[in-house]
Amino acid sequence: MRAKILDGAERLLRTGRADFSMRDLAAEAGVSFATPFNRFGSKLAIMRALSARRIDAMIDRYGKEAPGGDVPSDLPTRVALAIDIAVDTMLAEPEVNRAVMGAIGSPPAGQDGAAVRVLDHSTKLWEKAVGAPGAEASPTDPDLPQRLAFAFRGVLSFWTAGELADEALRPAAHAMAGALLSGGRGAP
Repeated sequence: MRAKILDGAERLLRTGRADFSMRDLAAEAGVSFATPFNRFGSKLAIMRALSARRIDAMIDRYGKEAPGGDVPSDLPTRVALAIDIAVDTMLAEPEVNRAVMGAIGSPPAGQDGAAVRVLDHSTKLWEKAVGAPGAEASPTDPDLPQRLAFAFRGVLSFWTAGELADEALRPAAHAMAGALLSGGRGAP
């Protein structure tokens, strides 16, 4: 049922209806008006679930493209692969993903637990890249995965706001990661 509701939300977002109501969503998903509330609680929770769906897709794709023995041995190449996967995911449906990012950009009223979970979830992609097997599996900066999550989310925020064009997203993300990996001295 949750997937049916999320699929309905994605269909509405694809038609440019980021301002959809829960009533619109229920009709699109073919469920009763109360079902989206009962399953998620709020529209923000639905948008956070759509964000989680994208992060899961990125993590899954990284696992498929860099399985066990095929993981690049050097850290910059692993991080570059994660960036390319993340950018490809976001650009696959830019209108939908901008709407999702825009919706999750502010904390929910009266709680912050969901925001923390998005950060933790997002960090998992970067942990896969940083912690992959190889000579550089344990970088000197144990917070690097979270820093990469912060950096990518920062670049995404400008893309979401329309200040960064689709074609500029990938190079901006690579430049930010390059600066982090080189200790802030620029791309390696």
